[in-house]
Amino acid sequence: MAMIQWFPGHMHLTQKAIAERIKAIDVVIELLDARLPGSSANPMLATLTQGKPALKVLNKQDLADPERTALWLAHYNALPGTRAIALDASVSAPAKALIAACHELAPNRGGLAKPMRVLICGIPNVGKSTLINTLAGKRAAKTGDEAGVTKLEQRIAMAPDFYLYDTPGMLWPRIIVAKSGYNLAASGAVGRNAFDEQEVALELLDTLKTHYPQLLAARFKITDVAAMTDEQALEAIGRQRGALQGGKAVNWQKAAEIVIYDFRSAVMGRITLETPEEFARWLAAGQTLDAQRQLKKDAIELDRKIRFKQVPRPASR
Repeated sequence: MAMIQWFPGHMHLTQKAIAERIKAIDVVIELLDARLPGSSANPMLATLTQGKPALKVLNKQDLADPERTALWLAHYNALPGTRAIALDASVSAPAKALIAACHELAPNRGGLAKPMRVLICGIPNVGKSTLINTLAGKRAAKTGDEAGVTKLEQRIAMAPDFYLYDTPGMLWPRIIVAKSGYNLAASGAVGRNAFDEQEVALELLDTLKTHYPQLLAARFKITDVAAMTDEQALEAIGRQRGALQGGKAVNWQKAAEIVIYDFRSAVMGRITLETPEEFARWLAAGQTLDAQRQLKKDAIELDRKIRFKQVPRPASR
């Protein structure tokens, strides 16, 4: 399983901006994708936010499996200094609950003398700008369906004593959980030039065949989909949806794009790609592999240094 990586230059600037801004911040809101909460949580934020009170917002909950959303909310609400809520950023009433949740996390802030200062972070294309516009009641931030629309930090006054600092969507420099890379790509958080649609569609089908075979079968009118290999399922979908070339052969690229689009638009139904238990298992395996890679890298570097020192210097003339 190849690793998907995507870290454009502006994300380095975002990292620096967060590190600087966090000194004067009272609460950090991290917007997560409710369909992949673990994979869409930025591990860099734990270091950058220095133990500030955290509000985890599972956005796009209307697209996610409600039973799995409940598991993730329980998981995050059990963490110290953390609250979690689920919402759809386009719905105004639940979105306003964010302000109340921030005051619960930082009860000593409020009023013109001590205004609430909140930093909102999240991966690209997670719906931050839509949420901010809903909260502000106006078009305060740019929105789009492509990763990386917001490029500069913005300050929005939500109330006379409540300031929200928006930051561009940011992934982390290296994704160590392979499954997370595929889930992020499937959700639209990763730029299209960073992944192969066919690989992502096959990984997505592997998850859907295991956990949501009925939804998959109903959407694409395929029987016994759970018994198929990922490749057989993608081929069957391509034939069913007319993604053909030369009259008979399946156009694998088109079939892959159909699977990814249908997941993103939720026309298959409400789907969540991971549970807290699954993600913890993937993370542990990823950390083990990453430690092994680092040991190998250190050994190669040490060997290089030893070899370099053993090369005799040229004789002086």
